Amino acid sequence: MNVLNLINALPGALAQGLIWGITAIGIYITYRILDIADLTVDGSLCTGGAVCIMMMLSGHNVAVSLLVATLAGMATGLVTGLLHTFMGIPAILSGILTQLALYSVNLKTMGKANQAINVDKYNLLVSLRYIKGVPFYKNTILIVAISIVILVLILYWFFGREIGCALRATGCNGNMARAQGINTNLCKVLGLMISNGLVGLSGALLAQYQGFADVNMGRGAIVIGLAAVIIGEAIFGRVFRNFGFKMIGVACGSIIYYLVLQTVIWLGVDTDLLKLFSAAVVAIFLAIPYWKGKYFTKAAVKGGKKNA
Repeated sequence: MNVLNLINALPGALAQGLIWGITAIGIYITYRILDIADLTVDGSLCTGGAVCIMMMLSGHNVAVSLLVATLAGMATGLVTGLLHTFMGIPAILSGILTQLALYSVNLKTMGKANQAINVDKYNLLVSLRYIKGVPFYKNTILIVAISIVILVLILYWFFGREIGCALRATGCNGNMARAQGINTNLCKVLGLMISNGLVGLSGALLAQYQGFADVNMGRGAIVIGLAAVIIGEAIFGRVFRNFGFKMIGVACGSIIYYLVLQTVIWLGVDTDLLKLFSAAVVAIFLAIPYWKGKYFTKAAVKGGKKNA
């Protein structure tokens, strides 16, 4: 095995991990703050990419395209939120229904299953070609890293405001939040919109980075995002106590996930097994708190009693 090949591939994995870090932050909002497993992301990631690419192909600049892609992602979260709160459908089923509908929406948006964009003809914000041999201000890694810091600062400010605290209270204890006069349904819808807006933005950046939007590009996004959240919490949970740093930790979890994934590919593991690998990583990290509570805590208590 040529170690040089791995070293050359790591910057690309780092850039991809950063882009997926925005998706991970979005999933963190629903999974940890709202306590909702939102499966909309498997569709909204593609929606963001499809809208961004089609906007740019029709002549709009990259800033407007990213904004509209983010708004499109927020719209998908709005649909899921309304299905859940207005129609009384369980949150996980609401996400599945929206995700299913988005497959057709994304196909109609692009007109076909795949739309490519040429980095030489269009002024893209990020690209695989902007990893090496470009001025530092065009480097994809730097641009996405700065974008994540700005997003985290905005989210930290928002969740420190009254509406943000109400949203966090809704996820923490919905009954108590309602008793305090908080409109929990509104908070759930707003949280889903913010989450999927971030996922749509991530999809837009990912489509630019890889040079195309594909109708299947969001498949498995929830697993990758959860892996990033769980890895980030497991590694940085005791270090990053602040809410803003927790989101940074989640983004770092995404980077670690893609660096490990690149290493696994370099080791020659069959790429057909990567989805299985991702699922196994998420399952193990999700099980660790349960194992610690059931086995290790009991063992420590028994040991303490014996010593007594």
